[in-house]
Amino acid sequence: MIIRQLIIRQGLRSAPKAIRPCIRKFTSEIDLLESSIDNSLKETHSIESLLQNETSEPIPRIDDETHTTLDLDSEAVARRYHTLKRQQSTTSRYGSDLSPHYQPHTLLSNPPSPSSITLELLLASQSHLGHSTSLWNPMNSRYIFGIRQGIHIISLDVTASHLRRACRVVSGVAERGGLILFVGTRPGQDRCVINAAELAGGCHLFDRWIPGSITNGQQILGDCALKVVDEFDREIQEESVKEQLRNEAALKPDLVVCMNPLENWVLLHECGLNNIPTIGIIDTDANPTWVTYPIPANDDSLRCVQVIAGILGRAGEEGRQKRREWAKSGDISYKPLRLGK
Repeated sequence: MIIRQLIIRQGLRSAPKAIRPCIRKFTSEIDLLESSIDNSLKETHSIESLLQNETSEPIPRIDDETHTTLDLDSEAVARRYHTLKRQQSTTSRYGSDLSPHYQPHTLLSNPPSPSSITLELLLASQSHLGHSTSLWNPMNSRYIFGIRQGIHIISLDVTASHLRRACRVVSGVAERGGLILFVGTRPGQDRCVINAAELAGGCHLFDRWIPGSITNGQQILGDCALKVVDEFDREIQEESVKEQLRNEAALKPDLVVCMNPLENWVLLHECGLNNIPTIGIIDTDANPTWVTYPIPANDDSLRCVQVIAGILGRAGEEGRQKRREWAKSGDISYKPLRLGK
């Protein structure tokens, strides 16, 4: 018995030297596995405790008709609202104050006037950027200032002067009661075109142009609804007046303002056949002879298009105001249509 215990105690010492490193390596790997298992167990216990202590909020129900969340607990919503307001009042005095800064919606809600045309405004709207030199139209050489990294740079002095000339044209047509048509069929141009038409008291088109609407307007637009206005732009609702105008020819615009001439060359061709003056944004890849009054600018920049459309709309608004002031004094700037009794 004593000899057996001695062999057990002295077995490791009496083992050969080649076996001892294997035993040590085996024991060290076992210790590492045990420590990793203990750490993973501790992490799982901590995660479970956090999940148990966290208060879970129920998912709000969705209304099947309106597809909005149902307000089940108005008090909870009020508490969250007051908490948000308290945080905003606490943290509002921190941070930097960016003043003045660019606000995109102001180009639609409050567009600039013709008197506020500056080179800084045109530069900020990216009006000077043209196309690649390989895509240019040589007839635009008089509008180009230079070349920068393979791109033509449009002269902003020329853009400002041509834009002021277009404003005088729009204002003059509006003063004499002419019909102005604003056209912009590219994505994103609908809002600025509608706003410019409302300011100038004209019409707008942001969808596809129907070929023949001018050259064959009686067949295409003959059955459309009529809108009759007086010298103060007030609509006349009398059916007898509208009945007398049923057999009249469809009106043609007195001026067409096109924001993207490349896609609406059919419209510009029809205007040329009917001697209708046109205003268009001409980029370096377009032909300036397509329109009567070109405005050399970047037609790919939505901000540039909004600036030009807003300025032209303001010019039309100024012309309408002058015409209304003349009408108050009994002076009508256009020849009214006389209808029989």
